[in-house]
Amino acid sequence: MFGSFFQKRAHRKLVREQGEAVFEQEVSSETEAGFPQQEQIGEQAEAEALQTIKKRSVTGAISYFIRTGMLQLIGFGANAILSAYLSPSDYGVYGVVVQVVGLLTFFADIGLAAALIQKKGEPTKEDYRTAFTVQQILSWVIVGLTLFVAQTTLFRDKAGSEGIWILIAMGLSFPLATIKTIPSVILERKLDFSKLVLPQVFEQIVFQGSLIYLVLNGYGLISYAYAIILRSVVGAVSMTLLQPWEFGIAIHTNALKGLFGYGAKFQVNDFLARIKDQLFYIFLGLVLPNKEFGYITWAKQWSMYPYTLTVQNVMSVTFPAFSRLQSHTEALKKAIEKSLFFITAAIFPILVGMSVFIEPVIDVFPVYDKWRPALASLILFTLGIGWSAVSTPLANTLNAIGKINITLKLMVMWTSMTWVFTPVLMKYYGYEGVAVAAFIISFTSLLPAYYVKKFVPINFFGSIWRQTVAAVAMALVGWFGRDIWGQSLYHLGCGALLVSIVYCVTFILIGRDTLVREIKSLR
Repeated sequence: MFGSFFQKRAHRKLVREQGEAVFEQEVSSETEAGFPQQEQIGEQAEAEALQTIKKRSVTGAISYFIRTGMLQLIGFGANAILSAYLSPSDYGVYGVVVQVVGLLTFFADIGLAAALIQKKGEPTKEDYRTAFTVQQILSWVIVGLTLFVAQTTLFRDKAGSEGIWILIAMGLSFPLATIKTIPSVILERKLDFSKLVLPQVFEQIVFQGSLIYLVLNGYGLISYAYAIILRSVVGAVSMTLLQPWEFGIAIHTNALKGLFGYGAKFQVNDFLARIKDQLFYIFLGLVLPNKEFGYITWAKQWSMYPYTLTVQNVMSVTFPAFSRLQSHTEALKKAIEKSLFFITAAIFPILVGMSVFIEPVIDVFPVYDKWRPALASLILFTLGIGWSAVSTPLANTLNAIGKINITLKLMVMWTSMTWVFTPVLMKYYGYEGVAVAAFIISFTSLLPAYYVKKFVPINFFGSIWRQTVAAVAMALVGWFGRDIWGQSLYHLGCGALLVSIVYCVTFILIGRDTLVREIKSLR
């Protein structure tokens, strides 16, 4: 009996080790279609490999969500303080600089990091060193470009001397940022998100802490420049200490060609995204007064908090996880549906709460009254984020399974619509036309669901309809009571509690069994 017990235990250990080997090294040979030869590793080993991916993805997502939730709270508090002390014009200058740097970021990467994560086989030392070297070269090109832009008359007149120093600080942060790339890729491929988020914690604490200290001590807008440099140094050092690698400078032609095949398409996609976002917002920053662009920047920045807290965090986990599951359709289907379910369950009530309570918050705290002209833009941006919360994970899925040509077509469409619709709507609605256009375009975000279903038979509406109904019920209660919530801090707190209860009760009434089943499945 004991011999049989130990034999079974040894067999389970062998299967588990085989599964880990499939996940960590992916050493099994591939067929012409690109699928692992499952007969060589056995069904049990494959099941162990999938279970390993699931376990690391779930624990990673939870850990990542909790820690980045802390970061968001820090950023939320810091932005609340800065909103009280900085003027709309200051926000406008900072917004122009951020968009310029965002556009220049394109030249700091040619999609090599994404290619390393998406690669089916384990990247080699040559792959890592080649990617690092190329990114270092490109990052110093960025430094040169920022110095050039900083000296142009158009930028100097728009941003002033403080804007110039912020731009230079952001440019110098690029070489430091590339130091984090390879350690980040290694951690993402291992799905070790608990370590991956730690440098972000350190960066956020240092950045927001130093920024608030300097602003409160009268340094004004130049505070961003000092805070950016401090953040970059802390991030590079902490990431290198957490995940060392065989550092080296080299460019291997074969490695570069292999990575560039996927990376080039990924970078074209990124380039279109930057034309749609950064380049367009640079255009807005140049044609609009700083004050009006400040309203847009403030509204856009606040509307992104729910997205960053939920969608962006989950995407940091799902892209490497989905890449590992691209040969397992059923497992990928379940993973996509769970991502949609939990993302929408978390973000929908936050978006509704922001839209309903932003005006009462300003009524209760008069120090923010200067931002009242930006409220309509904030609400429209926020509601548009709801569609992005659904489309982004699905577009991310297409990239993870190698269907980046489809996302390229979608990005061409979104970029064209942004450049065509926004100027027309600005003619009728002024600077608020930017948010109106973004809200209208957001409805096209359902298209990725159509394309994903061609490759993975997901139940799209089944994953989100309960959250949608609960959010609508929450919105109705919040809207009808909006005149009450702004009477005092007490009324504001009671209103927030009431609409939260409405969402939870409605969700449980129509989706209790589904919620319980989904939570249990995470175990």
